Amino acid sequence: MFDGLFLLAGGITHFLTPEALFNLAWASLLGIIIGALPGLTATMGVALLVTLTYKMAPDQAILSLMAMYVGSIYGGSRSAILLAIPGTPASAATTLDGFPLAKMGRAGMAMGIATTSSALGTLVGVFFLALIAPWLAEFALRFQSYEFFWLALFGVIISGRLTAIDAPIKGYIAGILGLMFAMVGMENLHAHQRFTFGIPQLGAGIDIIPAMVGAFGFAEILAVMKRRLTPQMAQSTDRVIPRLGEVAKHWKTTIRSGIIGTIAGIIPGVGEDIGSWASYAAARRASKEKELYGKGSIEGLVAAETGNSAVIPGAMIPTLTLALPGSAASAVLIAAMLIHGIRPGPQIMTENPEFVYQVVGMLLLSTVAITIYGLSLTRLLVKVLTVPREKLMPIVYVLCVVGSFAITQRMFDVYVMVAFGLLGFVLREMKYPMAPLVLGIILGDLLDVNFRRGLLLTDGDPTPFITRPISAVLWIVIVITILMSSRRFKEFAAGLFRRGPAKS
Repeated sequence: MFDGLFLLAGGITHFLTPEALFNLAWASLLGIIIGALPGLTATMGVALLVTLTYKMAPDQAILSLMAMYVGSIYGGSRSAILLAIPGTPASAATTLDGFPLAKMGRAGMAMGIATTSSALGTLVGVFFLALIAPWLAEFALRFQSYEFFWLALFGVIISGRLTAIDAPIKGYIAGILGLMFAMVGMENLHAHQRFTFGIPQLGAGIDIIPAMVGAFGFAEILAVMKRRLTPQMAQSTDRVIPRLGEVAKHWKTTIRSGIIGTIAGIIPGVGEDIGSWASYAAARRASKEKELYGKGSIEGLVAAETGNSAVIPGAMIPTLTLALPGSAASAVLIAAMLIHGIRPGPQIMTENPEFVYQVVGMLLLSTVAITIYGLSLTRLLVKVLTVPREKLMPIVYVLCVVGSFAITQRMFDVYVMVAFGLLGFVLREMKYPMAPLVLGIILGDLLDVNFRRGLLLTDGDPTPFITRPISAVLWIVIVITILMSSRRFKEFAAGLFRRGPAKS
């Protein structure tokens, strides 16, 4: 316990230097601006920033990316409240009550409540990150190739199920498509090239950064240019800093939403939007003022903003201990960690335990930064929303091209970015989610290598994949998840439940 507290204190004080505080300040502010501008998502911001951190020290690079991540998720609430347009998908639930409050002339109060709720949500998630991550890393040391195969498949399946609730099959298709892209290139066990179609550049595989920049960046540019929006902005005329009583009044909602958001973050690939909606739905069910939801409920606003912010530290739990991204943005962070020589996974608590607590320090300091910005610069940051998105897209496109080229100085990576941008745009227009696609690319190598390694260890016998205890739990959960996606199965299960056990 004392060792953990010592590492935690060291993780915070490590970044109390002029260089670290400067990186924290600019990255948090840039993240808020990116999050506030509709069309610029948190994942896009983190992906673009990765390409600018190659020359930075590893700890400073990850600090900047984490500050960008936290700031972007929080920044989405600005446009959600003032424009009724969520700056990021994570702020969609915030729009339901934030904009009605703004129309009542309480925009400042709504933004202040959103700020404190985001900060408290992150703190709840950070508590569980510091508590669970060391234990989970120790537990993950029991995993072998069989468990890692099912874990990778579980991540793709559950992401597809929860990010495409209305049509889970689309989520599964997107995830499988990502796995197929991950198979391209030279495989690791026997050094054979697969699916390169005679293109030498594909021998090294598809680099995740150009793929993600294209899927989230260039695809968003195309979507923004297709849909022109001319929203009306609500004016903020009231105070921004909320009273202590206004915050303390909803402490049960804050704790409940923080826990729900953390759990949503732990589930691979689910993301902040699911955490926000789940927290909002739970708060509404438990509320004594259900009729106010959607009409300007402060409680609903607290639930939405607490839930999406708690996902961030929750997502870092599997990211650090299992190398399994809890969200799309944390998938980019895994790539950034590998670029900077940090290897997430079960060995992290033995190889680099101080880094886990440094991440805790990054999240705490980023929370302080967004709170200061949110309460002091709200009226100034609102002016950023007056910039037409169409005028920002050429700048974003340049960053997409430069960022993709900067990785290996190959034009081929720019072509990859454009190809995934076009693919991402088409899939979005067809209502396919992007998170399973990206997660499939990230986890494809883990799934492929561990499946073939497991078969090599058993001379081709697949039995351990099914009979080992942890493997059995994982594949049973996967089967149940897929079955629950079927309307017929749910109707059949509901019928059995209604009939109950047969009477003798």
